[in-house]
Amino acid sequence: MKKFNLLFAVLLGSTLGFTSCSDENNDPIVDPTEDENIISSNITQDMTWKTGEVYTLAGRIVVEADVTLTIEPGVIVKGQAGSGSNATALIIARNADIMAEGTAEQPIIFTSVADEIQPGEIASPNLDPDIDGLWGGLIILGNAKASLAGDVTETQIEGIPPSDTNGLYGGSDDDDNSGVLKYVSIRHGGANIGEGNEINGLTLGAVGTATKIENIEVISNQDDGIEWFGGTVSVKNVVFWNVKDDAVDADQAWNGTLDNFIVAHSEDTGDNCFELDGPEGSYVEGNYTLTNGTVIAGGSAKLVDNDDNTNVDMSNIYFTGITNQVFDQMPTVASSLSNIEVTLPEGIVITDLFLGGSDANVTAVAEGENTVGADKSVFAGWTWTAVSGTLDGLK
Repeated sequence: MKKFNLLFAVLLGSTLGFTSCSDENNDPIVDPTEDENIISSNITQDMTWKTGEVYTLAGRIVVEADVTLTIEPGVIVKGQAGSGSNATALIIARNADIMAEGTAEQPIIFTSVADEIQPGEIASPNLDPDIDGLWGGLIILGNAKASLAGDVTETQIEGIPPSDTNGLYGGSDDDDNSGVLKYVSIRHGGANIGEGNEINGLTLGAVGTATKIENIEVISNQDDGIEWFGGTVSVKNVVFWNVKDDAVDADQAWNGTLDNFIVAHSEDTGDNCFELDGPEGSYVEGNYTLTNGTVIAGGSAKLVDNDDNTNVDMSNIYFTGITNQVFDQMPTVASSLSNIEVTLPEGIVITDLFLGGSDANVTAVAEGENTVGADKSVFAGWTWTAVSGTLDGLK
């Protein structure tokens, strides 16, 4: 009789798009008896992904409104290959929640099905850390304000086809809560859904202040590492390694803080270290606040690329590995640079770094003599970036 009941539950769960049973709290979970747990349809009821398991995203999977997806420490989530409208991604829709709380001992890893990594491992056993575009990425959408063209209150997030209304973001609740993201590594993503339209490693669309995001790693994404589209959520303790487009991208009057971060571009990766675009509508409130960062410029095109109307405060940031990159001149709106230190290549002076020739409170220092920058110790042990030795040369 027990075998019959389990089979019935599995068959019933399959009609809802996942293999399911219930634990003692009557919470639906993916059947842990499966060798591989394939998620093939939207998640329409609360679900828990269990420690020690690998889950496969078989397409664009949405956690729908009023549903909570809980991901326990040590879980590995792998995205199948796909592009265009079939690009694989995990989307947390407005009014849904993700509770992904990994730990330093058991981080949660999002990667590609091509990755042979298993629970308990940090470094991939078979993929190089510069391989990108093998799946999509993680997208979280909320109800906070964003400065949108035409002063509309909501719009469709990039990377999701307009036909999927689960891709809408924006509203008026700056205290909105989309859940928790802690000790999460996102790897090998950025699948292309159209010309010039790839998915970021982590996309935050109008996400509110009550959402908790900290201890994040993004590795080798074809598009940006993290991109904020408006919203008020703050993020801390982030490392970006081998990101192929911009490491940090902010748009539409994001009103939050990025605190304690490392950008590690290699010689053949990266567009800009920062792309900071201004508001698109009349709504403006506060500045993008970027503080306590260390940036290895590598092959990036620019150190900072911003619009004339960008509101931004950058402080306590150290730039090294510079070749011929520059800052855009600071915008004419209320913005500031403070406590910025740079290690310059031979023959380059500070004024060469700025379009228009401003020194903007920037100080040249010898390699390893910086007094500002990120605390790299928070990334030790649980990030592939640290385990690889990439951060060893940083102070």
